[in-house]
Amino acid sequence: MADITYIRITSCFVYLSVLLDLFSRKAIGYAVSQSLDASLTIEALEMALSQRDPPQGCIHHSDQGVQYASWEYVQRLKHHHFQISMARRGNPYDNAFAESFIKTLKNEEIDLWEYRTLEDVYHRLPFFIEQVYNKKRLHSSLGYLPPDEFEAIATQMNNPLHPCPSL
Repeated sequence: MADITYIRITSCFVYLSVLLDLFSRKAIGYAVSQSLDASLTIEALEMALSQRDPPQGCIHHSDQGVQYASWEYVQRLKHHHFQISMARRGNPYDNAFAESFIKTLKNEEIDLWEYRTLEDVYHRLPFFIEQVYNKKRLHSSLGYLPPDEFEAIATQMNNPLHPCPSL
């Protein structure tokens, strides 16, 4: 599941693209840029692909943003044999898990630390995503486990419900 949000800093806005594994709610790819173009989403997708080796047929879900509908992005998805899914126009509920992640990120990190500079974003965001959200933040939908721990348990159990990571 993929989405984009903005982060206001003192001098401008910067943009965050994030991809979540819907099974574990883990943030598996993200990118930050001062530009809101397809290269932002492609960078996040490439990070997710480097962390996972998804089999053919996995579902990639996003909104209908031009970044996700761009020729370059769609070609990368097709190259990896993803099923492409997009939310209905103007319906944020179709992308609720990504929206929830963004709300958590803003409430528990960005607003608390009052990001002011691009360096703040580049320094704090990876820490929050990788060390706090993925490793420590409990999710009621995961039995009150953090995403990394949930995935580790699912791997130990050879969970048949997780045939591929959804992006």
